[in-house]
Amino acid sequence: MAKSGNSNMVPEAREALDRFKMEAANEVGVNLKQGYNGNLTSKEAGSVGGQMVKKMIEAYEKGMK
Repeated sequence: MAKSGNSNMVPEAREALDRFKMEAANEVGVNLKQGYNGNLTSKEAGSVGGQMVKKMIEAYEKGMK
């Protein structure tokens, strides 16, 4: 049986990713809680993911200058 990609993540990396996710959710007004967030709508989850991608692109572009 294959493991999910996140199960092998370094604990520090998971913590940083969780902080990043919470920050992005706060910026778009989505109320995330620690742990399971299965009550989110697709729109809310997409908003959080989209904000995370936007911030990653901005950081990359800033690093190119």
